[in-house]
Amino acid sequence: MLQIITGLVASTVIALVAHRRRALTTSGALGAILVGTITFGFGGWIWGILLVAFFALSTALSRYRQADKRQLADKFVKGAHRDMGQVLANGGLAAFISLLYFSYPATALLAAFLGSMATVNADTWATEVGVLSRDLPRLITTWRRVPVGTSGGVTLLGTAASTLGALFIGLLAYILLCVEALVAGHNAFGLSWIIPTTLFSGLLGSLFDSLLGATVQGIFYCARCETETEKELHGCGLQTSHLRGWRWLNNDVVNLLSSLGGALVAISLWGMLAGR
Repeated sequence: MLQIITGLVASTVIALVAHRRRALTTSGALGAILVGTITFGFGGWIWGILLVAFFALSTALSRYRQADKRQLADKFVKGAHRDMGQVLANGGLAAFISLLYFSYPATALLAAFLGSMATVNADTWATEVGVLSRDLPRLITTWRRVPVGTSGGVTLLGTAASTLGALFIGLLAYILLCVEALVAGHNAFGLSWIIPTTLFSGLLGSLFDSLLGATVQGIFYCARCETETEKELHGCGLQTSHLRGWRWLNNDVVNLLSSLGGALVAISLWGMLAGR
């Protein structure tokens, strides 16, 4: 109970500060309190720190060279001010895994949590940095050149950022868990699976996100601006027409599915590396 209360207080403070700085909408702040309280309260302090690190660095990257990204605002259905849907899409699975872990503290669930966090972090870094690439992205399915901001488009810069995003979660988790093990007098050697598992699950989860964006995500077309967009109502005020993909499969659902994919890959890799 003390851990849950601590998670609630910490999450509320962080959410209020983020809301004040316009990183979260009102609904996003409520979502952050919910996700943060569950993750910290049931997963523990290390899980909570990883969640906070993801949010803090993602927010910082979304503000990096914001003026250069402003022209792409009409491409994406949501901006840098995260709402409830974005928070749950990126952190909802992690919170759910935390609940499972509290009832059944299996290493496989830790791997799933790390894979999920690595995926959303890798995907966010890929998006926020990749759109600044000087080279036009290539569609992940056909490898043809597409305009910047096209769903499913990948660049070398974005892929490198994705790799670093996944690696960051792996390194941070490894360091924190090693410290915890050493303080408790346990052998930290058994944690060697964390970095490779997190790195590859995060990168593959991020690429799965791009694959979904290129194939089944709902994409619309603005006849006035002659451009593709994720929005049903374009920034110019015109109602867009459905171009491809499933209309209901928006970016939030894609993020949730890719984080699930990353979690499943992490479980598989943990099983192979740990000899399970």
